[in-house]
Amino acid sequence: MPCPYNFDIADESPDARRLELSLPSNSSLNPGIVFGGLRMANRVEVECKRYFTDLRQIAANLPYDSIDRIAEELLNGYESGHAVYVFGNGGSASLASHFACDLNKGTSHCNGGKRFRVLALTDNIPTITAWANDSSYEDIFAEQLKNFVQPRDIAFAISCSGNSPNVLNALAVAREANALTIGITGFSGGKMKMLCDICAVVPSEDMQIIEDLHLSMAHSIFRLVSSRITHKSMAASSAR
Repeated sequence: MPCPYNFDIADESPDARRLELSLPSNSSLNPGIVFGGLRMANRVEVECKRYFTDLRQIAANLPYDSIDRIAEELLNGYESGHAVYVFGNGGSASLASHFACDLNKGTSHCNGGKRFRVLALTDNIPTITAWANDSSYEDIFAEQLKNFVQPRDIAFAISCSGNSPNVLNALAVAREANALTIGITGFSGGKMKMLCDICAVVPSEDMQIIEDLHLSMAHSIFRLVSSRITHKSMAASSAR
């Protein structure tokens, strides 16, 4: 299988030329090995810098208004006592668990002990495998939601492509239950975009950059939510 990464970058660096000139005629070093190592080092460095340049450029164009709206709706759900259900596949499944941890634990000190009610549908392995085995992998989140979701709860979907069938099915169940549907995705939003009341799309077709920025978005949403809870709690205390 060919390497998916493009390292086709010519090595004409001054360092490589200086090394070529400095090798003595009786050197035991193989010039091909030396220059090959330099070429690879330079190629890796250039590719690394290119990745972070792309990351910065895409981060500058994130849908910040949508991110703020997501934080505000999560705050509304917290204040009204509604539950939040987070789900996704692969790296997005890891982020679902991570985000649930941040919201549940990270806000526990913000308002006199009032707690967020956040459940990651990615965490119950026996339930996931039971539904996948006995029904379909496409049902693993939707069937869990049917046990819990209530009107005005929040279904929070994470999908880089926006087209994962099990994510789409869960969003459909949430909409049928009159829950609020929120999504973060990439590419052009996929089918998920039409199923979400709020959808924040990372404007990229690079899966790794989308995943990086999904994590950053989740952390920024957590920061917004926790700071707003704290400020509202402090304002209420000072008004007493």
